[in-house]
Amino acid sequence: MAKSKTTHSYIIPIAKQFAQHQNIEDAAGAKAYMRNQFEFYGLKTPLRRQLTKEYIKKNKPDYKDLERITIELWSFPQREFQYFAIELIASLKKQWDIKIIDLIEFIIVNKSWWDTVDFAASELTGPYFQLFPQQIKSITGRWNKSENFWLLRSSIMFQKAYKKNTDADLLSKYILRHKDSKEFFIQKAIGWALREYSKTNPQWVKSFIKKNPLAPLSKREGLKRIN
Repeated sequence: MAKSKTTHSYIIPIAKQFAQHQNIEDAAGAKAYMRNQFEFYGLKTPLRRQLTKEYIKKNKPDYKDLERITIELWSFPQREFQYFAIELIASLKKQWDIKIIDLIEFIIVNKSWWDTVDFAASELTGPYFQLFPQQIKSITGRWNKSENFWLLRSSIMFQKAYKKNTDADLLSKYILRHKDSKEFFIQKAIGWALREYSKTNPQWVKSFIKKNPLAPLSKREGLKRIN
C-alpha cells in the first residue's frame, strides 16, 4: 500500500476543523500519555467524535477511495487522523466487502499502539468477522501465530463483544498458545478477553482460569467482573 503524493480532497475539510480546535496544552499531555510516540492536536474525545460524526454524516466518500484515504490519514503525524480513519471505515460497514480485512490489517500493523489496535478491535475487526465468519479461522489463525504481537492481541480480542456468540473453544485455543508470553500487551489481552466473556459465561471463565496456569496479570483481569 503506497502513500499517495497529494492529499485526497475528502480529507482537507476535516483536517482544517481539527487544526482550528487545536489545544496545545492538551496535545502535550496526550503526547506524553502515549510515550511521545505520536503528535496530537489535543482534541478531547467528545469534541473529536462530534466533529467526526458530523463530518462523516454530511460527507461520505466513494467506497473505492477508502483505501487511499485511510493510508493518507495514517501518514499524518497527528493521532486524531488515525482515529478518524477507523471511524470512517466503520461508518461504511454496509459497503464492506470481504477484502476490507486487508485495510484493517494495515491499521493493526502500522503506527501500532494499544489505542488504535483496540479501537479497531471494537469498530472493525470484531464486526468484520461477524459479517464474514468464514474468514475467522484462516485469518485469526494466522494472526495468532504471527510474530507481530499486535496481530496476536487482535486474534485474542476480536470476540470481546460477541457475548453468547463467542466461540469459547477458539478463544481457549488462542489464549493457551500464548499463556506463557512475557509480553504485557498479550497478558493484558488474555485477561481482557476473559473478563468480557465472564459477563456472559462467568462459570466457564472461572473454570478456565482455575485449570490453566495463566500470568498473574491475565488472571487478575479475567476475574475482575467475577470477584
